[in-house]
Amino acid sequence: MFSLKKIIFFLILVQIITACSSKEQQEREATEVIASQAEVIARDLNIPWNLNKDNNTFYVSERIGTITKIDNHSQTTQNVEVTKEIFHEGEGGLLGFILAPDFDQTKRAFAYHTYRQNGQVFNRIIILTLKENTWKETSVLLEEIPGGRIHNGGRIKFGPDGKLYATAGDAGQPDFAQDVESLAGKILRIELNGDVPTDNPFENSYVYSYGHRNPQGLAWDADGTLYSSEHGQSALDEINLIEPGKNYGWPLIEGDQQMANMVSPLFHSGTDTWAPSGIAIKDNKIYVANLRGAHIRVFHLTDGTEEVLFENAGRMRDVLIENDTLYTITNNRDGRGTPQEGDDKLFKISLLE
Repeated sequence: MFSLKKIIFFLILVQIITACSSKEQQEREATEVIASQAEVIARDLNIPWNLNKDNNTFYVSERIGTITKIDNHSQTTQNVEVTKEIFHEGEGGLLGFILAPDFDQTKRAFAYHTYRQNGQVFNRIIILTLKENTWKETSVLLEEIPGGRIHNGGRIKFGPDGKLYATAGDAGQPDFAQDVESLAGKILRIELNGDVPTDNPFENSYVYSYGHRNPQGLAWDADGTLYSSEHGQSALDEINLIEPGKNYGWPLIEGDQQMANMVSPLFHSGTDTWAPSGIAIKDNKIYVANLRGAHIRVFHLTDGTEEVLFENAGRMRDVLIENDTLYTITNNRDGRGTPQEGDDKLFKISLLE
């Protein structure tokens, strides 16, 4: 006869085997769903942050301080040499990275990265030049943007006006967002040589808009209107229409709350959490990569509706749209996700119905 102890052990073993089998089946089913929606272009990326495409070649910044070049399904890790060491801790590291408009001729790119100086954490915006297989810092546009373990912002984009725009988080210090003398909790607007644009809303200031908590997405529609995504404190994540000099409320208002001379969001997540990051716009639709929400969400500007385009792949960091194709990257290795085999990945999704 079996002893009671052996019976209990056997039952526990069966439960473990059943749970493992169930988990494996769930993962297979999720993989099948993903495969029906998207094509995997690259695997084994290391916390990718910003997605660029030049002809048929991708350049993807990785938070640890490297660039991965993806060309014809081959992947090459490119080093980044900077004068102030990239500080990869918490949400900091090599974040925004965009190829210059004349990249084919100059091999230049613009980057936003975290660094530490005299015991304090900051962010800076620099120009890098690709030489052989290494990106080398060749110019500094802006330094001492307040940073920290959290809320570094980090998205950089070229506007239709030819200026460089950057999102800066509040660095975990909410009061910075309402202080127009601080660069934290802001959307910044910069000349490509680092000067302050003369038509910025605040004299001799890079500040374009303020009252932001942790904005991580920037995109313009066909009419040149700027939109941004922003992390809320607890849920209440936002999609905002950005205008120069306007105050977007943090930490005084969130969601549907209103206060004089402050702007409420176009969309917000209510009691859900999206943790929105990179965004792109096509045909009056804003496509948003959501980290905590683990999906790509689509916001229709014409009628205010929204829908989910892609999910089951985990934390989504950035989106890029070219013609009728959307590209996106996961961030399952960032310390807050659950990495699956091959993470992190670059996906290709058709937008044709």
